[in-house]
Amino acid sequence: MKLTLRSRILIYLLVVSLSAIFITSFTIFFGVENQFTDYLKKNREERIGTIKKEVLQQYDETGELTNEQLNNMMHQHAMTENLYYKLYDSNGDLLIDSTSLRSMMGMMNGMQSTMDPNDYRSVSNQLKRDNQVIGTLTVFYPESLVGEDFIFLKSIKQNILLALLVTVILSILFSLLFTNRLTSGFKKLINAIAELRNHQWRTRVPVNELTDEMRPLGDAFNQLAESLAKEETLRKQFTANFAHELRTPLATLRSHIEAFQDGIWEPDSKRLEQCHEELMRLVRLVNELEKLIAAENPQIRLDKTNLETGKLLSFIKEQFNPMFMKKGVELEVDNNGEQHWFLGDRDKIIQILTNIVNNALQYSPQGQRVSIFIEEKANKIAFIVKDEGEGISEDDLPFLFERFYRGDKSRDRKTGGVGIGLSIVKALVEAHQGEIKIKSQLNVGTTVEVQFPKKIRQGH
Repeated sequence: MKLTLRSRILIYLLVVSLSAIFITSFTIFFGVENQFTDYLKKNREERIGTIKKEVLQQYDETGELTNEQLNNMMHQHAMTENLYYKLYDSNGDLLIDSTSLRSMMGMMNGMQSTMDPNDYRSVSNQLKRDNQVIGTLTVFYPESLVGEDFIFLKSIKQNILLALLVTVILSILFSLLFTNRLTSGFKKLINAIAELRNHQWRTRVPVNELTDEMRPLGDAFNQLAESLAKEETLRKQFTANFAHELRTPLATLRSHIEAFQDGIWEPDSKRLEQCHEELMRLVRLVNELEKLIAAENPQIRLDKTNLETGKLLSFIKEQFNPMFMKKGVELEVDNNGEQHWFLGDRDKIIQILTNIVNNALQYSPQGQRVSIFIEEKANKIAFIVKDEGEGISEDDLPFLFERFYRGDKSRDRKTGGVGIGLSIVKALVEAHQGEIKIKSQLNVGTTVEVQFPKKIRQGH
């Protein structure tokens, strides 16, 4: 069975956390027992040392091995430390035997009353003075923990096991919460992508609910969704506009042809010219679409040569002068008398400038002026076209280069545009690694600046 991302992350987290918990817990568990056993052993050795010291001191003082204080000490050790003694003299005669107390202590501690070698360990110590054996002290103590020592260690182990259980439960809960938090962002993105696939263009991911690592992905998705929504709006707008542009000439041609067929009109030169104009209108629409497709082709081929700005401006002025004079708009071309060279495809550069200058002419009223001049900026050559026309609203400026966008639809129909001229210009400028900027103000005018890299091909 193929596990989900959340399941895999959860398993990895649990394996790592539980392994660390169990290793740490068992280390503490057995470490505490070993430390406690070592403590008891050291404490037992100190108690035995105290008895040996007391026996030797008594022998030094009286020549005897026993006294009342020694009996009391052995009795106390039996009651509190589970230590039992047998003291023998040098002849092997038993002087003191506290193991008789073991039966009573065994019943108190729940142990067997009879002596079992497997339950008790014994250690014999020779007592010497001046390299002479004066007696033997045999110590008996439980092999395992008993009494309060056993209860104390047991309680510690129980607490460790309880802490282990609580830690495991918390580890599982936090792992579940963490994986849910981590994968919830992916779920939101997956759901949003599914909605976007179903053409729900308003779908957005709530970025504030995502983790810091997921937010850039959420922002990228929202930008993509917004771009797709905008493209869809532009597509619908273009479809409506283009359908209208096709419907008008087709309706005109149909009515004329039907009138000719029914004998209502004679196919004279005037009516045939009207049909030809409508047909050419259709041809222009198709040509503009072909230009857009060619300009946006990433494999576009540019025949770059060294170009001089003065010659280009002279060509534009010669081409547009009659149209400007006919409309009564002044065309001012200023090259500052200097030569500026750059590398570009001459036909494409002419197409760019022609489109921009033609727009300036179309939207400049009679009596106004259109200026074209050159500026050199930081290794770039800039063509600047400035008009005193109608201007463009702030709302429309961000969308001017979008395909098929038309701000004032009625104005564009009067000029015959379908909203792809600037899209073509932008694509051609970018193909030259250039940049285009537009500044405009309603009822003041528009300034278009096109920049190209200032570089030339040597040997030409």
